[in-house]
Amino acid sequence: MSKPREISAIVLAAGASRRFGSDKLLHPLTRRGVRLPLVAHSLLPWLEMFGDATVVIRPEADAFRDEIETALGAGNSAGLRWVVCANAEQGMATSLACGVRANRAAAGWLIGLADMPALPPAAIAGVRNALSGGAGLAATHSNGRRGHPVGFAAHYREELLALRGDAGARCLLERDISNIAQIKIADAGIFADVDIPCDLQRL
Repeated sequence: MSKPREISAIVLAAGASRRFGSDKLLHPLTRRGVRLPLVAHSLLPWLEMFGDATVVIRPEADAFRDEIETALGAGNSAGLRWVVCANAEQGMATSLACGVRANRAAAGWLIGLADMPALPPAAIAGVRNALSGGAGLAATHSNGRRGHPVGFAAHYREELLALRGDAGARCLLERDISNIAQIKIADAGIFADVDIPCDLQRL
């Protein structure tokens, strides 16, 4: 069970990687001289900023989980909480709701994507701090674009739990756009997700 009234970090890693052609999250990637599976790079800033994180995965992902824990080492892996989303094939919103449900006592949730290995720790810290400071919604922004991660305060709990489909929480962010605390981050990593192999060239 999650600790009450703390902000929880949730990283969504239950996608099928259909556009990439193979499991993109396990694709080897070298950043700053370190070669790890793509998702391991994505998880490191979350562990740095939070110390722990909930990772939402597909059913029958034991081999995936074991590979990531081995790559990250025992120290980092101890901070990972793996949550299996039984209906992950229904889309990102279903995975998001699963992650929130596993941390439903939290004071808020930061939502990240496992295919963003260049996300800067400052982006995570900025959104977390905005929620801690009383913001109902928070997200990174640069040049008029909303980036990742995004954060939701506790009063969005029931709406997050009711999400379905593949649009994530976009409907809530668009509906309440005027209430979003904008965290200015001048780093393209807040936009750099990996959908297809050529996206790796941006990293």
